[in-house]
Amino acid sequence: MASVSGPLGGLAFEEALSEISSTPQRRQRRLRFRPWRAIVMTLAGAYFLLPIYGGLKFSLEDLNGHFSFEAIQNLPSAPGFADAFWLSMRLAIATLVVSTLLMVPTTIYVHLRLPRMRRVMEFITILPIVIPPIVIIAGVLPAAPLWAKSSPYLLSFLYVILVMPFIYRSLDAGLSAIDLKTLVEASRSLGGNWLRTMTSVILPNLRAALLSAMVLTLALVLGEFTMASLDLWTTIPVWITQFNTSPNGHIQVAASMLGLVGTWLFLTIIVSIDRSESRRSRRKAGTL
Repeated sequence: MASVSGPLGGLAFEEALSEISSTPQRRQRRLRFRPWRAIVMTLAGAYFLLPIYGGLKFSLEDLNGHFSFEAIQNLPSAPGFADAFWLSMRLAIATLVVSTLLMVPTTIYVHLRLPRMRRVMEFITILPIVIPPIVIIAGVLPAAPLWAKSSPYLLSFLYVILVMPFIYRSLDAGLSAIDLKTLVEASRSLGGNWLRTMTSVILPNLRAALLSAMVLTLALVLGEFTMASLDLWTTIPVWITQFNTSPNGHIQVAASMLGLVGTWLFLTIIVSIDRSESRRSRRKAGTL
């Protein structure tokens, strides 16, 4: 090992030695247990998990209070549940397709060609949060033609308005995290047209943002009650409030808990797929 001579060399060696010796102490400070964090996490977990636990416990009980899957087993055969579930899924798929085809090209175009319009877009997309859904449906129903009011897909176009703030902000965050202009210019210089650039260059980099927007869209559509009720269509939330065959309410709570758990499982699957794709991409990049 080469020796370090001179006052400057000795000073540099001592500084390096102190830096190395202080690294475990810094790690220890970072990993030090903080009681207030545990208290906050415990309170937050209790706030979110206790109601879910109460709902699951109630839905897994019979009339005598004993553990039973009777409510869940009777749910598929409950009158009107299959039709309400199928209607909600059709509305969710239609809303997802229309909102994606509308918002993805618009957000990309604003980021790429009209960056000064981003503040205007933020203001426009925040309006569905400010305006209550009951105001929107009360204004649309009298003005909508009869053929539109006779179709449940009128709700899908209204749901596109409701999910617009969440989809735009998910896509905006995803586009802000990449160098969009450089990617587009590189693709165009290599001979790719706009469709090829969109499908092969931009959308793969927006995978996480698109998945987040998808989850938010499905969660909002499957849980929306006001518009569907005023438009006289029986979706899952409307069916839960109107189902009166079971006086004890176990089936209604079971339907609510299945929707909540199903959304959570769907979100977990999407996040797992996104993480596996990211790891695979990092491995490929590491082998190059």
